[in-house]
Amino acid sequence: MLRAVINIFRIADLRTRVLFTLGCLLVYRIGFWIPLPAVDQNRMADYVKTATDQASGFGKIMQYASIFSGGSLSQSTIFGLGIMPYITASIIFQLLQTAVPRLQELKKEGASGQQKITEWTRYATIAMCVIQSIMWLRFLLGSNLVVTEFTTPGRIMIFFAAGITGLTAGSIFLMWLGEQIDKYGIGNGVSLILTAGIISRMPNAIQWLVENFQSSQQSTQSGIGPIGVLFLTGAFVFVVAGAILITVAQRRIPIQAAKHTRGRKVYGGQKHYLPLRINHAGVMPIIFANSLMIFPSALFGYLSQASASSGNAPDWWISTTSFLNTHFQNGAYPYIVCEILMIYFFSYFWTTVVFSPDDMARNLRDSGSFIPGLRPGPRTAEYLETVVERITYVGAGFLAIIAVIPSIVAKEMAIPFYVSSFLGGTGLLIVVSVGLDLMQRLEANLLMRNYSGFLSGGDQGRGPKLRSGRR
Repeated sequence: MLRAVINIFRIADLRTRVLFTLGCLLVYRIGFWIPLPAVDQNRMADYVKTATDQASGFGKIMQYASIFSGGSLSQSTIFGLGIMPYITASIIFQLLQTAVPRLQELKKEGASGQQKITEWTRYATIAMCVIQSIMWLRFLLGSNLVVTEFTTPGRIMIFFAAGITGLTAGSIFLMWLGEQIDKYGIGNGVSLILTAGIISRMPNAIQWLVENFQSSQQSTQSGIGPIGVLFLTGAFVFVVAGAILITVAQRRIPIQAAKHTRGRKVYGGQKHYLPLRINHAGVMPIIFANSLMIFPSALFGYLSQASASSGNAPDWWISTTSFLNTHFQNGAYPYIVCEILMIYFFSYFWTTVVFSPDDMARNLRDSGSFIPGLRPGPRTAEYLETVVERITYVGAGFLAIIAVIPSIVAKEMAIPFYVSSFLGGTGLLIVVSVGLDLMQRLEANLLMRNYSGFLSGGDQGRGPKLRSGRR
């Protein structure tokens, strides 16, 4: 592996692309130190810490939002919204392509149609940035987290104008930065920016383990012992290996190409495979499930606190809201059951949206290929649909296991959720999938130039030796 890293910097073009990508990611992280104007950062940090420690509704939303923003919302910087508005707009247009005929026509037009969809996605990103910025600034103003000088009627408009401009420009700049990585860097820029924000939270988790480490053999409520550290380390390695297995696992269906006779020669007839991913929906089911589970959890937490603080609420209402709040926390049994059911639902939903057995069967028939033992057309589409339903059930089960591990570990071991979140969930799957894609891109560039890659012995890093078709 070390030789492969050295080989990357031996190739001038690949070295330039890698350094350009690292420079863009460095600029991305520097932006988190540029605060929004008129926001009291000290009060903001104390408010977020208190809300997170008390597991309030706002604290749960902040914990989930920090996965995608790199924790910048708690600092209230110009990159506070992160790259998520663009990703959300892309997901919305991907869903609309299956329901809106106009978008379906553009999708069939190829590169020109995709360019038009990308343009509309950018406009939608700006609209979402403005809406989310207004919501965030109104929250800051209502929670007394704004400098007193800017709470007067005359300066509130200045605060909103500067805040909306800063947050929107920050997200648009990140979107542009991702496109520059796609063009001049190693590629997959938006995903790399999202991954960098997730990995940036790892030092905080390590710092918590160091500060709360105890030399006793058993973990306590106020710390963690050697056994707990060994368990977290082993669980991290095991879950990462499982996430890699889910990401790369495939169900290969044998495909037979039809034979064509031209004169005395016979063409075609090759056998190959149609790879169907076990986890065809990717990380989207966990994102949807976690996003929706935040609302009942935050709602029940708010109702429980409101009913307990008010003196005129009936006893049955207080007990009911307290019961719901207790059983819809991360790690509680009803919460986990609901989350698993939603993951299964969204796994089948997203697979249905992005995978079309009819189109695949039609493409196989048009290309002169078929599945042995099945007639091309509706019979092939029916078979593919049956196979996808079965493997989706298995993939959703793996996703459910990985999704619930952080909540269970955080509750049973009494550790913060931002520490246990590296044992599974959305962030881990994103990091694993992007990391695998990055390695495949680097591997392809190295092997194309006859250098040894990460997964091959190659040419021992000495570069190409081909001369006139011979070695």
